Amino acid sequence: MKRSYTMQLFYTSDIDGSSATFSRDESGHCLRVLRMRMGDEINFTDGRGNLYEGVINGDNPNMMKVSVIRVTEEYGKRDYRLHAAVSPLKNTDRLEWFIEKAVEMGIDEITPLICSRTEKNRIRRERLEGLIMSAMKQSVKAFLPVLNEPVMIKDFVQKDHAGIKIVAHCNPLPERKPITQVVERGRDTVIMIGPEGDFTPEEVMMAVEAGFLPVHLGNSRLRTETAGVTACCSVYLANI
Repeated sequence: MKRSYTMQLFYTSDIDGSSATFSRDESGHCLRVLRMRMGDEINFTDGRGNLYEGVINGDNPNMMKVSVIRVTEEYGKRDYRLHAAVSPLKNTDRLEWFIEKAVEMGIDEITPLICSRTEKNRIRRERLEGLIMSAMKQSVKAFLPVLNEPVMIKDFVQKDHAGIKIVAHCNPLPERKPITQVVERGRDTVIMIGPEGDFTPEEVMMAVEAGFLPVHLGNSRLRTETAGVTACCSVYLANI
């Protein structure tokens, strides 16, 4: 199926063969807000890479039913994976903005990264998962990104990450390359973005010793959420 940027996309994981059932929120949005009716065709995804086309055959606004007429597997699948580990922010609106934009560009995994200078160690998981879902649908994607539990930086750098591993920091040492010289087309990429105040020198060295490549994001001083979006955008543009 050719990608459509005007497509209205819905989500459900409750798909049984040729029949799909939708949650109260999705049903209400479709039937009450968009005023769709019995017999109308809709597009939806299960978040696992499948894009469905179906026809509404049950108009209960609490539990809409749809008959599946066509399935496109691995819709919009990229040939690389992107995992961003970003320190949570005291201002939750900024973290939410980063997550929304990262999902729109295309990301597979997000990990809240707890560092020495992290000001907030907890996240509003339910709200962030809802934001991820909304951004996935808005940007017409069929793969739902994973939101991991917060993890300490010392534990994160020791995990077995595939592909290119990057730590973006502002310290003069160790020597950094521009991120555009490090990211590669078609390569899985893991990016670490620190808190306001940046990683400590010890954290940077810990990451480098674990195989992370030190990079910078240009000459401007960026907030954490802006740095995260810039890093994700660098990977996105390298793969156009």
